[in-house]
Amino acid sequence: MPEKNVVSWTSLMVSYSDNGDPKAVIDLYQHMRNDKISCNQNTFAIMIAACGSLEDELLGCQVLGHVVKSGLENDVSVANSLISMFGSLGNLEDACYIFDHMGERDTISWNSIISANVRNAFCRESLQHFDRMRRCHNQLNATTLSSLLTACSSVDNLKWGRGIHSITVRLGLDSNVCVNNSLLGMYSEAGSIEDAEFVFQEMPERDSISWNSMIASYVQHGRSLAALEIFTEMLKMGKMVNYVTFTSALAACSNPEFLRERKIVHALVILMGLHEKLIVGNALVSMYAKSGMMVEAKRVFKILPRRDEVTWNALIGGYAESEELNDAVKAFQLMREEGIPANYITLANVLGACWTPDNLLAHGMPIHARIISTGFESNDYVRNSLIMMYAKCGDLHACNYIFEGLVDKNSASWNAIISANAHHDHGEEVLKLTVKMRRTGIDLDQFSFSQGLTAAAKLAVLEEGKQLHGLAVKLGFESDPFVTNAAMDMYGKCGEMDDVLRVLPQPFHRSRLSWNILISAFARHGLFHKAGETFHQMLKAGVKPDRVTLVSLLSACSHGGLVDEGLAYYASMTEEFGILAGVEHCVCIIDLLGRSGRLAEAETFINEMPVPPNHLVWRSLLSACKIHGNLELGQKAAQHLLELDPSDDSAYVLYSNVCATTGRWKDVEVIRRQMGSQNIKKQPACSWVKLKNEVSSFGMGEQTHPQTLEIYAKLGELKKMIKEAGYIPDTSYALHDTDEEQKEHDLWNHSERLALAFALINSPEGSIVRIFKNLRVCGDCHSFYKFVSGIINRRIILRDPYRFHHFSDGKCSCADYW
Repeated sequence: MPEKNVVSWTSLMVSYSDNGDPKAVIDLYQHMRNDKISCNQNTFAIMIAACGSLEDELLGCQVLGHVVKSGLENDVSVANSLISMFGSLGNLEDACYIFDHMGERDTISWNSIISANVRNAFCRESLQHFDRMRRCHNQLNATTLSSLLTACSSVDNLKWGRGIHSITVRLGLDSNVCVNNSLLGMYSEAGSIEDAEFVFQEMPERDSISWNSMIASYVQHGRSLAALEIFTEMLKMGKMVNYVTFTSALAACSNPEFLRERKIVHALVILMGLHEKLIVGNALVSMYAKSGMMVEAKRVFKILPRRDEVTWNALIGGYAESEELNDAVKAFQLMREEGIPANYITLANVLGACWTPDNLLAHGMPIHARIISTGFESNDYVRNSLIMMYAKCGDLHACNYIFEGLVDKNSASWNAIISANAHHDHGEEVLKLTVKMRRTGIDLDQFSFSQGLTAAAKLAVLEEGKQLHGLAVKLGFESDPFVTNAAMDMYGKCGEMDDVLRVLPQPFHRSRLSWNILISAFARHGLFHKAGETFHQMLKAGVKPDRVTLVSLLSACSHGGLVDEGLAYYASMTEEFGILAGVEHCVCIIDLLGRSGRLAEAETFINEMPVPPNHLVWRSLLSACKIHGNLELGQKAAQHLLELDPSDDSAYVLYSNVCATTGRWKDVEVIRRQMGSQNIKKQPACSWVKLKNEVSSFGMGEQTHPQTLEIYAKLGELKKMIKEAGYIPDTSYALHDTDEEQKEHDLWNHSERLALAFALINSPEGSIVRIFKNLRVCGDCHSFYKFVSGIINRRIILRDPYRFHHFSDGKCSCADYW
């Protein structure tokens, strides 16, 4: 051009800016100033935006000086650019100063200050500016609402987001693609996947961001199949797919079951020439690593033309998940040799590979030393990983030491120490820590709630579990899948089947874990046919069962006497569902056959098992021999048990019981002497009741309880009542060689009877009675409970280690088959 003026210079700067080249914009600006060309408001606006893009605050302030010198500081477009620049640089104070001192403001001015607050996580302030905008300016547009929706992308702020959504509909902007994409992102980030789905389905127009957002949302919420269905629909409709689409689709294929889908998506990546793009390559390595396919992950890793710390972290993380410690450490060393700096994720992954005390000494502690020397010890993520490493390696003292040494304990720190105690089965401590966390003003998140609810489930403390779940609902976590599944499990293990069904998500929103918990709960509560029906509903919903599903299903068949159904399910495991039978499935089949008296078939099954029999196999067979009085097979099973573990008290006790039920009292005495000489002690029976936040426990013939006299008096009353109703004691359950009178006396000293008498004395009339026992309930006590429930017209729930017995109107939910 023979003559370049401010318009031509500015036009060129706009072109470079639109093509994402802020450095070129700055070069042009410097040339322009060297040529003594005066800048106008458009020049300064473009230049200030470039400074913001490069995060160069010093240069931005220099340009501001030029602006002031030019007398354009009061220009609206320049001021708007300055607000955006300072907002993007985290300097909200200067952004607000400029906004507050503007003589004139347009819609972009308001959008800029709202966006600046949103970018700096000041949701409330952005909403306050929005309120002022509506009163002073009242010219909202799609950008205004999109910025505000981004600010509301959390559980805490979702209620404001819903309000913005309603304003969007009222203003007729609900058909705007940009606004709908922001709604999708908000609902997804806030954990409300149902609302995200609704927005997506109702969108009159969708762009690639809409499709990619929905796929990413499903992946984020663990609904991999739904993500792949959207991806498939996108391909069928000829929608434009890009590297973002494939990154999410590959993440969805991380599910170990999606072997075929992994291959197809990987092939499509290669077909579209995206396999050499770093972000896609990283997604491929991550996909194979998370699927446990480390050979494939390493193969992809090696052929990538370029690798960054994300690539290395994906590989090291995969080795850690697969418990391949040596490979993880070797990869960590190679990463350093290649000059790629380790970040906090790298260190957390390597620490996660340490599982045993030997790992701790050989690798964990040296890595801890390196963390200190490189200054990463102050990183929250690394400190929390250190807590978990020491927990997994058995050193809870070190976990507590690190935790107590933290000056600023955040939610991640609390979750780490809660998880460490959960790993060591310190359920009471988990609940105490959850309460402490709340009292210190740290908000509980879905992880805190799920850990607390899991602890409540293991301890079977219903009141504490209810309180935690109530708080989770109050704080907006009622639809979170982790909290929902943990709550279902808690209610199931605390005997509240109605609450399990109340919390249960709708079938099309259920994860496989939700289905598994439901089947397991039905099995545990004696609703065996319901367990089978739920399994078929699960298949109809398109959810593929896994090993856990089949264990729960086979257990339901075993406890319900559904022998043919159980054998059919076992046969279909590999043929229909591709699940290899593990020892846990085989134990269920042995239990199934043994309980039904088909002991010869059970023995044949053990001899033909696809996996070597372990102690659970032989113990299950021995229990069946006790039920059916098969002394010869019981002796074989006991011998196998003792070969595996000579100190196994259950082998002696169960075989002793087999001998007792068949009248072999001399053999019983011999077995008991053997136990005494080898200092092997039988686990004592114990039953307990929780009333008014206090647990009262009872052993056999308990005499130390403060209410002992009242308890035995109550038992005397019950004894008289049930005998009049037709109860006849079954003294075969008194496993001592004494006369009938003494045997009956021994039965009345059983811990579960004492616990029930205590509960009836101290609980309100008509309330449900809950009893817990550490061993399998005695057959005569089971009969006693049935009679009592009918006579006093009270529901009684008894939980033993295997299942719940619901007694009501003289009947039990197990139908006397357990």
